[in-house]
Amino acid sequence: MNVRSSHFTLLESGWSPLRRPLAEYIKYGMINLDKPSNPSSHEVVSWIKRILKCDKTGHAGTLDPKVTGALIICTDRATRLVKSQQNAGKTYIGVLRLHDTVSSKKVDAALQRLTGPCFQRPPLIAAVKRQLRIRNIYSNQLIEYDKHRHLAVFETHSEAGTYIRTLCVHLGLILGAGGHMEELRRIRTGVISEDDHLSTMHDVLDAQWMYENEKDDSYLRRVILPCEYLLTNYKRVVVKDSAVNAVCYGAKLMIPGLARFDDGIERDDLIVLMTTKGEAIALAYAEMTSSQMTSVDHGIVARSKRVIMDRDTYPRRWGLGPVAVKSVH
Repeated sequence: MNVRSSHFTLLESGWSPLRRPLAEYIKYGMINLDKPSNPSSHEVVSWIKRILKCDKTGHAGTLDPKVTGALIICTDRATRLVKSQQNAGKTYIGVLRLHDTVSSKKVDAALQRLTGPCFQRPPLIAAVKRQLRIRNIYSNQLIEYDKHRHLAVFETHSEAGTYIRTLCVHLGLILGAGGHMEELRRIRTGVISEDDHLSTMHDVLDAQWMYENEKDDSYLRRVILPCEYLLTNYKRVVVKDSAVNAVCYGAKLMIPGLARFDDGIERDDLIVLMTTKGEAIALAYAEMTSSQMTSVDHGIVARSKRVIMDRDTYPRRWGLGPVAVKSVH
């Protein structure tokens, strides 16, 4: 990271994300949950809310009741990140059942044909309005094909809001045999995959039981991750401790509050504002490029899109400059 200013006062407030006290840790937490088959995403989220006894929970992208796999659940303050995660790309492993015998070459060719922008109308049992829409499918790959049982296992990486059920019907139509989706599992949402601390509902329940009965919070800390995990793919700008609370109150980040920043930031890029301890303050739009941040001595660095941190986590440090003090007197 580039250092703009190494001279700033470190304040006692705030904690490093992994060292937060448990109440704060849960407040800014997310769970990578392995959703079981049958309950809806909404039910699962409300169960987690009841188990953890937290005020708010939200999930990043619905999974149909029968679909299993990675469901990101955010708690309390971290629910502010849900919107940004819902629009992230998703990766699925699906099982397609064809209604007739087709060669594996043809199945592979049909999968390759259905990449790029595709027209889709949500299926009959969808929870959204059934309008024709375009969704991007970035890649399809045939993993295995059983000719005798007419079953194909495939992996697809697609835009948020793509219906894999509809994709399977389209594959059946292209192959002239007809087809439907037999099974589906989501293996990745944005930057979080099923290999990143995936926990089941039982893990969450047991971790909470261990904390309540044995006063051991190590299991809860293993199941719940800091919400900063979701922001690792954004470029970072580190804010001085004295400017943190002003940003939490909605102020734009100005040059005097800038401590460090990543390379390659362009104007209007979505970036994450961090404290010196590594806590996420807000998602913001950059008003300067990285090279401008190095050279200019005044101006707006970024404007907030979504503030994550609670107000007054850090003390108020504005209105202490020579001009502000003079205008008060």
